[in-house]
Amino acid sequence: MPAWCGHFFFLRPRRAALRFMPKSSLNPEGLAYSLDRAARAVDAVLSGTALPAALSRATIGAPPSARAAAQDLSYRAMRRLGTTRALLAALAKQAPAGQVRGVLLCALALLLDAPGEAAYPPFTLVDQAVAAVAANVRTASAKGFVNAVLRRFLREQEALTARVMQEPEARWNYPLWWIDAVRRAWPAQWESILAAGDTRGPLTVRVNCRGTTPEAALASLRAAGLDGEPGDAMSIRLARAVPVERLPGFQQGLLSVQDAGAQLAAPLLRAADGMRVLDACAAPGGKTGHLLEMADLDLVALEADAGRAERIHQNLDRLGLRATIRVGDAGDPAQWWDGRPFERILADVPCSASGIVRRHPDIRWLRRADDIPRLVETQRRIMQALWSTLAVGGELLYVTCSIFPDENEAQAQWFERFSPDAVRLDAPGQLLPAPGGAHDGFFYARFRKR
Repeated sequence: MPAWCGHFFFLRPRRAALRFMPKSSLNPEGLAYSLDRAARAVDAVLSGTALPAALSRATIGAPPSARAAAQDLSYRAMRRLGTTRALLAALAKQAPAGQVRGVLLCALALLLDAPGEAAYPPFTLVDQAVAAVAANVRTASAKGFVNAVLRRFLREQEALTARVMQEPEARWNYPLWWIDAVRRAWPAQWESILAAGDTRGPLTVRVNCRGTTPEAALASLRAAGLDGEPGDAMSIRLARAVPVERLPGFQQGLLSVQDAGAQLAAPLLRAADGMRVLDACAAPGGKTGHLLEMADLDLVALEADAGRAERIHQNLDRLGLRATIRVGDAGDPAQWWDGRPFERILADVPCSASGIVRRHPDIRWLRRADDIPRLVETQRRIMQALWSTLAVGGELLYVTCSIFPDENEAQAQWFERFSPDAVRLDAPGQLLPAPGGAHDGFFYARFRKR
């Protein structure tokens, strides 16, 4: 069982063998090639692999344009997986597996686009899906099947879609347990919350106040042909997403990509120059960097996984900032704590990541209902341990990127009962995602030690 901290982790990783990638005869600049790569990534997710890892393996050797296209296709497929799986079950008596299934799910996700929003003409898409299957000697025999399934969908699209949309998973594109959990937790907002997760999140950047200003950064973005609008404090929301390489000043550490909701953490911690601060569960280092941009701190960034801790190093190097980076379990201070109390602690604990599914749409299909109570126990263990390292008069900020109350308000209330020396302070509490909203789903609770 992995023990690393951060936005989220999977308590029960299912080992999925990412299949050997044969050399493709397809044109790397063509849609069929990108469909093939995206299909392999989607198939790996359905076998239990997180999408970023699946994409990384599936796009080995692919040119940058094809990697970007495969990412777009696979993320779109994850956002519409409930609908496309239901459609595939209605279209085929025996559901295909492997790459063929992945190609069909990616193609159906594209065919669901409204006519005026479609990225490709329908019959071009069908032709390229068939070509993606035909290029692989192990799946070539299925090209007639793929052609028949997709053409039947085009003929019967309205009736088939109306029929499968009667099923909750097909309508909302979440597992049934997830739909029920959100409906119970947020009876007035559940539909809006689920709908938000099926959209793309905006690209929001944080401006490094040590090197520039929001006004200057926005002017640089516009000069590079990237429009945006100022957000709260040091944030800018771009009109459209672009690779980070296109962001002027990114490599120089003047900008960082960070959701508007996540950018609340550093200001809420209220760390001042000279304070000893712990960023627990710190990888990949976004909040670590933000804290150091705001004040000169004696900061320890803690991460349980050595590989993920390296990401903190990389992010701080880009920003030109320094922290003490330690590898250890936040729930076991004996592994990493030197006995010197912290004046501020940022506890960005492992959680379900249910608030960030518009950016990580595979999470909903990998998470299981019984993961939540396991995560609750992990969060409590970490909170108890970290509290023992906090100085009297110091403050701890509890953070999740979850929308489930068991991980959020219920945890804050539990901690108040458990810790008689904890005084709860003002904090935003639950932030809920909404379609077109500026932020993902986060929870913040703040405590001072008497």
